[in-house]
Amino acid sequence: MASMETLARLMRELEDQLVVCMKCGMCQSVCPVFDQTGREADVTRGKLALLSGLMEHIFDDPEGVHRQLNKCLLCGSCAANCPSGVSVQEIFLKARAILSGFMGLPPAKRLILRGMLANPRLFDHLTAWGAKFQHLFTRSANEIIGTSCARVMSPLVQDRHFKTLAPVPFHRQAAAIDRPAGTSGLKVALFTGCLIDKIFPNIADSTLKILDHLEVGLFLPENQACCGIPALASGDLATFRKLQAHNLKLYTSGEFDYLVTACATCTSTLHEVWPQMADERHRDTAARLARRTMDINQFLIQEASLKPLSNSAAGGCTVTYHDPCHLKKGLHVFSEPRAVIAATPGCTLKEMAQPDVCCGMGGSFNLQYYDISRDIGQLKAAQIQASGAEVLATGCPACMLQVSDMLSQAAAQIKVRHPVELYAAALDA
Repeated sequence: MASMETLARLMRELEDQLVVCMKCGMCQSVCPVFDQTGREADVTRGKLALLSGLMEHIFDDPEGVHRQLNKCLLCGSCAANCPSGVSVQEIFLKARAILSGFMGLPPAKRLILRGMLANPRLFDHLTAWGAKFQHLFTRSANEIIGTSCARVMSPLVQDRHFKTLAPVPFHRQAAAIDRPAGTSGLKVALFTGCLIDKIFPNIADSTLKILDHLEVGLFLPENQACCGIPALASGDLATFRKLQAHNLKLYTSGEFDYLVTACATCTSTLHEVWPQMADERHRDTAARLARRTMDINQFLIQEASLKPLSNSAAGGCTVTYHDPCHLKKGLHVFSEPRAVIAATPGCTLKEMAQPDVCCGMGGSFNLQYYDISRDIGQLKAAQIQASGAEVLATGCPACMLQVSDMLSQAAAQIKVRHPVELYAAALDA
């Protein structure tokens, strides 16, 4: 049939990358999803075989292949352990875009991604209204962790314990800033990210406090948009590129040495995905910005020479650290967040058993496959609890959501924080 021939031709764009996989099965031993399901189609090797089947016209089930592609956390565990160096994330993102373009986006996704996410000001207004009225539909679940649950069970929320929208998002707390470098001689641009802006504004506020303490200059533009990874992970390449172009225009208008983010997923997207998936017009600009993009912990330790504080008034606590997949497996950033914790007075780091095992969040994976996401997350929560720590720190807001959910459902009394929040709190003590 002609339509399948068209799809097969589109899939051949990935042929050079698909043939790199030698079917060794190393991905099986590290895939969190396969660990739960034991199904070959759920592991990278199986998914690549399905894509090859479409390309070679062996079978004609694009919907089934797309469904299996979405059953992936995009955690990068397979790529980090692949002896052949298969570019798994790039292949999967491109394949999702091809398949979504071929079949079309579902109406609900089209409404959310193109109607809301692609329009930053509308997105801000809608979430602001949500913050005003969310108390009508939620109730407190765990005061220590700061989670809530739904007053009435719904198919979407299920039994999740979640963080509610912040009463005031970060973009309404901080106006546009263009501050020159102080004694540090450094100036950074800050990319806030959706979750930090709308759920965890204290992370951004803590980042500003530390940068001010270090006399680092700051460029903070107004009307920042999403980094685009939710759209791209759903196969909506058009919305991804619209958001990318919007943000590139903002950040190329300022002068700075580095672009920093406190979100592991945003860092990975800007550093790795933006140059890969940009259109030809924006590819060089995205690549130049990517080379200057750093995780906030990485910047503080490697470039800003963050020094340990000697504040005896700061309270003591035991902290365990969870490595976000996008930071450790993708960007090889893992010692720097621990160095920030070590530089915080009163904080004693105590490693959990497997700090770099995926927490099971995976963005939209958590919405589509919550049962699997929860099973993976419960393993992480058990490791956190077994460490005996009073605080779980991690450099990813999405991981913070997942871990908060799992610890809250387990009735744990463990706070969940970003490393910069710990250091900034010691500055205030």
